[in-house]
Amino acid sequence: MSGPRKCPDCGSSDIVDDAHYAQNQLVCADCGFVLTEGLLTTTFQDEEHLQEVTYSRSTGQNEQLSRCTQRGIKRVQDLCKVLRLPAVFEDTALSYFQRAIKHPSFHLVRLEKKEILVGCCVFVTCRQHNWPLTMGTICSLLYADKELFASVYLAVLKELELDVPALSLMDLVKTHLNSFKLFQSSASIPARFAEDKDKMVARTIQIVELASETWLVTGRHPIPIVTAAAYLAWQSLQPAGRLSCPFPRFCKLAGTDLPPPAHLRLKELNDILLRMASQLAWLRVLQVDKKTVVKHIGDLLQHRHFLVKSSFSSGDAEASSATAAGQGSESSPRVAGCAGQAEGCPPGGKQKSSTGQRPLLPPCLLNPRKRLRTAAPSPAEQAITGDEAISDSEIEQYLRSQEEMREFRKAQARH
Repeated sequence: MSGPRKCPDCGSSDIVDDAHYAQNQLVCADCGFVLTEGLLTTTFQDEEHLQEVTYSRSTGQNEQLSRCTQRGIKRVQDLCKVLRLPAVFEDTALSYFQRAIKHPSFHLVRLEKKEILVGCCVFVTCRQHNWPLTMGTICSLLYADKELFASVYLAVLKELELDVPALSLMDLVKTHLNSFKLFQSSASIPARFAEDKDKMVARTIQIVELASETWLVTGRHPIPIVTAAAYLAWQSLQPAGRLSCPFPRFCKLAGTDLPPPAHLRLKELNDILLRMASQLAWLRVLQVDKKTVVKHIGDLLQHRHFLVKSSFSSGDAEASSATAAGQGSESSPRVAGCAGQAEGCPPGGKQKSSTGQRPLLPPCLLNPRKRLRTAAPSPAEQAITGDEAISDSEIEQYLRSQEEMREFRKAQARH
């Protein structure tokens, strides 16, 4: 004899018999899930044959919702269950989706964008409730293009007039590392590569904070910086067996993508660490390089505030020197050359400056890119010299007060 029936949705055994339209059906008293539906005689296309269908297939259920809307609602519910979001999140995401699907901007778009619209509503809901979730996670679940997702997401915020708070960088670190596969040893991950999650997250956050203090974060996409910081943190926790592991293999073991700028962010972080290491006497004796400096990241981070202050100047002296160089001083080539190639100088070497310190400035100022060539002016633009006569009606458009009008009339009377 089989045991008591349980709800397949919530697992409750409180199943009641409910009469709906005079048809008996079994319903979960806790969540309202319908286990068995009664049969109805439909007024749909089967009316002539008097065929019996369930209520969910009858006109009473489907007369107000299109098939596309029903499919989208089901996708929102499924996505919330996959992400294990609270019930209140699901209700909010459903309300956003129903508002968006009725909006003219999203009503007649192709199916790919409607599928992305489901993810955008869930993503907006999570951001509003300060639930750490990245756009990359949603895109991987929906197999969606990131650029297309970003465009639909911005359109949703604009058309629905939604306010979404920005995700902090530290929350992003925790969320991004939460998807790594390095926190438990398996057949694909050797034991020496597995790492404790809390230790790696804490070390990565410290490295990201260092990057923020040294202008490596401002104006950049955060994911390459977080990925490079996670690689350095992972190596520094057990450097003996991990220094030989290259960056691409680390990302493959972690099960994450390797963004193209991540190699540049890794190089910039190594340059900062090497400059900090040059301020410690026992590390100057060891002559550390970009590979061996990883072993001493723990010591460098422990005293990072002092080391950053002693490794970099405030930038005021170099800024004044750069100003003098722009005015044609004799030392301008040497000063400008050192400032322009500060990243290429040896981290522990002496630069051609009186202080021997590199200014703490953004990389875009230390290594400015070549200016883009501007388009040649058109003949009409070349014809404008600025000495053209201005009509009285056009002048009056710029006159605001009565006093200005009086002064203008007096000036006209004098001439």
